[in-house]
Amino acid sequence: MADALPPSSQVKSAIRTLDIIEYVVAHDRPLVAQEIATALGIPVSSLSYLLSTLVERQYLARDGRRYSAGPGLARLQASSNSFSLADRAAPLVRTLRVQLDETTSFFVRQDWEIEAIVTESSEQALRYSVPQGRRLPMHALAAGKVLLSALSDEELERYFAETDRVSFTEATVTDEPRLRAQVEEARKTGYAMTDEEFSLGIVGIGRLVTIGGEAVGSLSVAVPKVRFDDDLHARVADLLERTASLLEDS
Repeated sequence: MADALPPSSQVKSAIRTLDIIEYVVAHDRPLVAQEIATALGIPVSSLSYLLSTLVERQYLARDGRRYSAGPGLARLQASSNSFSLADRAAPLVRTLRVQLDETTSFFVRQDWEIEAIVTESSEQALRYSVPQGRRLPMHALAAGKVLLSALSDEELERYFAETDRVSFTEATVTDEPRLRAQVEEARKTGYAMTDEEFSLGIVGIGRLVTIGGEAVGSLSVAVPKVRFDDDLHARVADLLERTASLLEDS
């Protein structure tokens, strides 16, 4: 039998990550990075990145220079009902961002506005960043237009009666007839698109997400217009469809 192949760098990184978690959890006191590096034979430069990621994901907690088990570990043993919509969407949003290397977000509706509860920014030099936790107008973003399409006719009437739709660029659609036409198109396709309606130079594509027949949010991708072409459009739409389906089945 042939000898086993050496692990790839990705597998090695995964093994190191698990080793760090197990080593820290096995101790009844917080550990400094140097202790972990010495015990596990991990270069400090590599360890620093892994520790930062584990703290960000809450699998470890940091207090000054010391690390201990974080609340994320307990969450792994919890029932699926204890996971929020943001918890369920986050890994899918991250994966979509990696696949496209474009800014990807998951939005929910708050009254007549939308809010990104998960967002991952592109790592390219030219990129768009979505503010997390800030309410944004439904009419000017693809994520908002597609959520408008999920409203009942009665709710849509209320939306038009109760909102003042501001122009952010010359391309922003604010008048009722044109916006209604976009909403009707989104109702047919499950998608909405914006072309420099909220931010100059940015194209957005949003896909409605429904769970149990109820609209719970929308996935969106924001792309600088200089990178956007028919091929990327098709790829974004396909990946949004796949990603939304995974969330809807979760």
